[in-house]
Amino acid sequence: MTDRPTFRQAAPGDAARCFEIETSAYEGDEAATLAKIATRIAEYPQGFLILEAGGRILGFINSGCAFEVVMSDEAFKELIGHDPAAPNAVIMSVVVDPHEQGKGYSKLLMQEFIRRMSGMGKQTIHLMCKDRHVPLYEKLGYRYVRPSDSGHGGMAWHEMRMDL
Repeated sequence: MTDRPTFRQAAPGDAARCFEIETSAYEGDEAATLAKIATRIAEYPQGFLILEAGGRILGFINSGCAFEVVMSDEAFKELIGHDPAAPNAVIMSVVVDPHEQGKGYSKLLMQEFIRRMSGMGKQTIHLMCKDRHVPLYEKLGYRYVRPSDSGHGGMAWHEMRMDL
């Protein structure tokens, strides 16, 4: 691809493409619904980072913010309890189009997301991931917290945290 990837905040018109990527990259019930993605864009666009090239969305990260982080809180995925003024960012999805994976885009997205959250004065970033992703997030500066109580999508998850 000759176009250099760029970053931007999500807009309401991005929801359908983001949903397409989310459902193609996540297994089973892991993927957020179109309604949840649209809500995340509408409620907290500052926490919804898009990576695109050539006018096409390649991947994204979306998040909310909380004063007290409870990673197993399913309602939070609909931004219930989200407060943009809270010091803790909670990532809900880090996803790259399966056709674009293996090109370092997840790392680029995460580095930009960390930069933006730090610039917004956030103190921590939290996320949940599967076993196979723990080493990737550790390389990016996250520390392992514990196995998660969440049974989201019928999967086993691990909680990770980065102090900014």
